Amino acid sequence: MRAVDIIAKKRDKQELTAQEIEWFIQGFTRGEIPDYQVAAWAMAVVLNGMTNEETVALTLAMARSGEMLDLSLVAPTAVDKHSTGGVGDKTTLVVAPLVAACGLPVGKISGRGLGFSGGTLDKLESIRGFRANLTREQFLRQLAEVGVVVCGQTADLAPADGKLYALRDVTGTVRSIPLIASSIMSKKIAAGARAIVLDVKVGLGAFMKTLAEAEELAKLMVEIARQTERKAVAYLSDMNQPLGVAVGNALELREAIDTLQNRGPRDFEEHCLEIASRMLVIGGQSSSMEAARLVVEQALRNGAAWQKFLAWIEAQGGDLEVVLDPQKLPRSEIQREICAPVSGYVHRIDAEKVGTAAVLLGAGRAKKGDAVDYGVGIEVHHKVGEVVHKSDPLFTVHANTEADIQKVGDLLSEAVVIREEPAEPPVHFYGVIE
Repeated sequence: MRAVDIIAKKRDKQELTAQEIEWFIQGFTRGEIPDYQVAAWAMAVVLNGMTNEETVALTLAMARSGEMLDLSLVAPTAVDKHSTGGVGDKTTLVVAPLVAACGLPVGKISGRGLGFSGGTLDKLESIRGFRANLTREQFLRQLAEVGVVVCGQTADLAPADGKLYALRDVTGTVRSIPLIASSIMSKKIAAGARAIVLDVKVGLGAFMKTLAEAEELAKLMVEIARQTERKAVAYLSDMNQPLGVAVGNALELREAIDTLQNRGPRDFEEHCLEIASRMLVIGGQSSSMEAARLVVEQALRNGAAWQKFLAWIEAQGGDLEVVLDPQKLPRSEIQREICAPVSGYVHRIDAEKVGTAAVLLGAGRAKKGDAVDYGVGIEVHHKVGEVVHKSDPLFTVHANTEADIQKVGDLLSEAVVIREEPAEPPVHFYGVIE
């Protein structure tokens, strides 16, 4: 085989065989096929798409490019969840210990934030001492002993995906549903997931801006799971406004702690309970969503999920002193409110603008490798459909300088639309794909 023939075949809208895709990906992983040829191939995929069969073959090729974890010896029914990213989405911090507290192990490979989409590991690393990098042996031992483990992707886990994503990021080839789906699912398969709940965000603060795009991605990932003998369910969830109140690493961690102690925002708690219930069902722990909901609510209300969270953080080296007293988490130097200019009903809180403002404050990354400031961020005090009065706080900005506050003030003001006529709250979940 020759790389140029595979590129030309995809350029001409022909279907690649599984053998051609396997050869191409393994050659790229070993350094035998240069970046410029892979970039040309990726652009051909962006322009001409891939069939479901091609996408499954690409997913498996990337999963097999490195180590494949087998969780069955320590946790035969381990489940995983994945969110396609959003603003204020700290769901894993609550759902992972909640599901584990119900007796179903959760083993998860997570990522760091890029752009306005926050990363789970950044939030966890705002805890002093927390170890995001674990060896294979440490991952498996913690899954067996604690029942929950969340860590970063190792160099040996789906290395082809890491190389390909870095190349796509700088060649304008990120926006391809087959490439996105195979990237997500290759990591899940390599990490040993047998049952996966996918939280596909749609809206202003999501990568998928339209419901049609989100549905296409969700269906493709569920189909990849089916063809690789795994179970998956995908939610289509709203990301036009931020989820919960907090946007920013330590702020979101505090909100997760509040939620585990039964005092979190209503929309965020409901989101976590729904996702956790689905994980129990897909993991075979509950026979129905109704039965699962009773179990997860009990684990949340009686403190079992909170105790599991503490055990998880301690197992990965996190300082429990700062978890038990969140005032000791990283904090910004200054807090300033941005208030409503008029009275009325909230019609929009643009999640992308809020997320971008958080990045400008230092809570996120403009590019991979950038440092993040764990203490800065934004609190969002109102939701679409709510009544606000003139001078009510809309946001609290957590920043380190007055200049930073001025830098994001106009952007946050533009993020909110207030009108005299009432507004309907948005749908939280648009649908479920099984």
